[in-house]
Amino acid sequence: MKSLFRATALGWLLICLLAPAVLAAKAPKKSKKDQVVTLSTSLGDIRIILFDATPLHKANFLKLAESGFYNGTTFHRIIQNFMIQGGDGNSKDSNPANDGLGPDNDKTIPAEIRPEFTHKYGAMAAARQGDFVNPTKASSSTQFYIVQNHDGTPHLNGGYTVFGQVISGLDIVDKIAAQPKDMRDRPTTDIKMTMKVEKLKKKKITELYGYKYE
Repeated sequence: MKSLFRATALGWLLICLLAPAVLAAKAPKKSKKDQVVTLSTSLGDIRIILFDATPLHKANFLKLAESGFYNGTTFHRIIQNFMIQGGDGNSKDSNPANDGLGPDNDKTIPAEIRPEFTHKYGAMAAARQGDFVNPTKASSSTQFYIVQNHDGTPHLNGGYTVFGQVISGLDIVDKIAAQPKDMRDRPTTDIKMTMKVEKLKKKKITELYGYKYE
């Protein structure tokens, strides 16, 4: 029995010694680079970082931005001390009445609501249909909004997927929110956007914009 005990103890010792190495081998390497999305308007540029912890939303947004989908879309809804909203493909046409409605066959993205991502000033989140038709809180595949209230909009926490943060251009967000608008909160002058995606070292992003990675 003593020899069996020694063999078993030796086995456990080897497992304990090897386990960290196995786990380390399986753990994915964190990239030293990240994408910065530059959203350009006639009022100035807004730069945004997207969160790795919301991978479905990040991948979808980057795909659309890199494909040129957002180029020519507008911020179709602005409410000062609340948020600015854009990204609807309908806003590219000449009919302002359909802005914000989205296409009839608009796909959705499963919610990725995380408690650590709140609706603070400059947070970017996905728009969506209301709970009565969308109890799972699935996101629009294209429409997004940026929180403009300097104190945040905490009443929206837990209800919408926050998947990014403005790292430069908060003053431009304020300028957009302050533009003249009609009774539907649509700017009376189109605020069109273009987007560019640039891959930079995270260290460089921190140096340029002060954004700190966890």
